[in-house]
Amino acid sequence: PPATAGTPAIKVENNATQPVFSRADAVMQTVFVEVEGTDSDSDGSPDRVAVDILRPKETDQGLKVPVIMEASPYFAGGNDVANHPVDVDENGNPLPTLRALSNKLAAEPFDGYYDNYFLPRGYAVALVENLGSGRATGCPTSGDVNETAGPKAVIDWLNGRAKGFDASGAPVEATWSTGKVGMIGVSYNGTLANAVAATGVEGLETIVPISAISSWYDYYRANGGVLAPGGFQGEDLDVLAKYVLTRENGQEACGALIDRIATEQDRITGDDSAFWAARDYMKDVGKVKASVFVAHGLNDWNVKTKQSAQWWYALAKRHVPRKIWLHQGTHLSPFNIRTAEWLRQLHGWFDYWLHGIDSGIMREPQADVEIAVGQWERHASWPLPGSATVPLWLGSGSKLSLLPRPLSAKQSFTDQKARTAEQLVEATGSDPNRLAYSTGALPADVRISGTPTVSVRASFKDGASPYLTALLVDYGTDVRPNGSLVSTGQNYCYGQGIPGDTGCIVLRTLGTATTPYKIVTRGWLDVRNRHRQDRTEALRPGKDYTFSWDFQPTDYLFKKGHRLGVVIISTDYDYTLRYPPGTKITVSPGHSSLRLPVTFGRLL
Repeated sequence: PPATAGTPAIKVENNATQPVFSRADAVMQTVFVEVEGTDSDSDGSPDRVAVDILRPKETDQGLKVPVIMEASPYFAGGNDVANHPVDVDENGNPLPTLRALSNKLAAEPFDGYYDNYFLPRGYAVALVENLGSGRATGCPTSGDVNETAGPKAVIDWLNGRAKGFDASGAPVEATWSTGKVGMIGVSYNGTLANAVAATGVEGLETIVPISAISSWYDYYRANGGVLAPGGFQGEDLDVLAKYVLTRENGQEACGALIDRIATEQDRITGDDSAFWAARDYMKDVGKVKASVFVAHGLNDWNVKTKQSAQWWYALAKRHVPRKIWLHQGTHLSPFNIRTAEWLRQLHGWFDYWLHGIDSGIMREPQADVEIAVGQWERHASWPLPGSATVPLWLGSGSKLSLLPRPLSAKQSFTDQKARTAEQLVEATGSDPNRLAYSTGALPADVRISGTPTVSVRASFKDGASPYLTALLVDYGTDVRPNGSLVSTGQNYCYGQGIPGDTGCIVLRTLGTATTPYKIVTRGWLDVRNRHRQDRTEALRPGKDYTFSWDFQPTDYLFKKGHRLGVVIISTDYDYTLRYPPGTKITVSPGHSSLRLPVTFGRLL
């Protein structure tokens, strides 16, 4: 309802909310929201999540505001957990070695820019400790319906449909809330936004998933094979659940549940299953009612680009209102690399979807893409309209050509498990552990936009490794390493026009070092899953099969004079399981091809 005389109100100028509310004087409260119908720790009581809320003090004087919400299992930090062994025997059983888990992305309450920038402009900020973490009850189940129910219940509470309590147990209502919610977050936090949107909950008007997961199978598996997120070799769903289990008496309450996760995730076959389907938001994309602003780093090998791309493709088919940012960074927020423009667009986005202000954001181009460091382009959509699939055929002499060369002699390599993909790409000439093919010097710049694929005719014998890995490579003397980051030491501060209300961060940017190559994108296949990722089928040793699989989606500019290449290996040291070495793989290059989504340029 419209504000009555004397009731505080937001201020709008130039079709944008203005910073008129004090961050320093904001009201902070903690509410424990009951998650009806969910008892993941089997204690006989509904689970509860803890919500820290920061809102303008004027909300105690009749002002009603929408909510920017971030749900996370990381607000309380994490546990020291050992990863799974990745060196396995010929049957896929782990050998007795362990690798330590590196620190995951963590966040402290109200240390980000949401409260500093948006609260003064008429928004509340809500941070949700997810099930099994911090002050919440229940257990972390890494992506399934129980975990999704936590932040969904908070949206219900903000709309008067769920119960909330203060620390003393007294009921609390969100009388200050308009009921409109926008969820945002990086990594797991953005994943929870995707998960809740896939429930179709009323009141969730928009989500901003940044480097977020749309299918947990595609995070820990790829085309039937066990796969690690980049930088976390040996991690799996159970390890993550243990890491975020920071609630009181967590092991006692949740140990048996996490043990079941460890069994059901199946690190032997890597097959898809009902266990993973329960953590697949793609199957429920038809329920999404919220608008979606996707952001992802094209050099993010933790949460890989397929996660955002497949979500984006599915949203596009259903005409969900959407925007996308693709940048040359790694696993980070666009705020850290293009701050002013990110804030401008995000501000316009939230103003439009949460305050109903015609900010003009929906008339702007749908896609912002950084095709080289600091080189941004805006496009009507993504992948770029007009992209055409161009096949390149593997052939004799390690060449890629536009025409198939069916008489090319077969070529073989032997799998090993000690050399990294980078070392195998960097090696010159022939190499016993990989096959490499490339174009000549490109006669013009070539841009690809979308999802490349590869098809390889090959046979396997004398070993146990079930993997085929393809690497798309840019060979040139001025390419950058894969997403290296250095600190610029530059502070960015965002004042709100109100004394004492500022915040600062240290910006980070892509490094300036160069290498003679860059692995642009990768793709993996467990050849036992050549037909379906949920079904393992044995191979007959020495028999030729045609294997086809996808790379991670990308948007990349190959420069004139560079060479475009594809390298075929088996074990990918930093990502796949490592079977005993010795598998011999024989490829028929004349019956094998690379397919690229080319936007412009000539390959040969």
